[in-house]
Amino acid sequence: MIFKRVGDSRPYPDHGYAQKQWAAIAPQQVRLGDLVTTKRTLDLEALLEDDSTFYGDLFAHVVSYRGELYLEDGLHRALRAALQQRQTMHARVLELR
Repeated sequence: MIFKRVGDSRPYPDHGYAQKQWAAIAPQQVRLGDLVTTKRTLDLEALLEDDSTFYGDLFAHVVSYRGELYLEDGLHRALRAALQQRQTMHARVLELR
């Protein structure tokens, strides 16, 4: 199993963070096996594009809430890491209380 769990929603409160605020959070390594996804489906085109991060953040966005790590943005990055046999990836982690 790649992820801890596959979810289909965001069970945490809306944080209202914009791209600029996410960019202020230093990336850190997270284990793929500790992540809970917030989407059940993936746009295959986003996974296969060479420049898939051209308009977005280079790092995935993860929300830490009530002891769980939710992969909010960057599912295609996480799957790429898994396909490359990696156990971890770099992500910006927002701590919500």
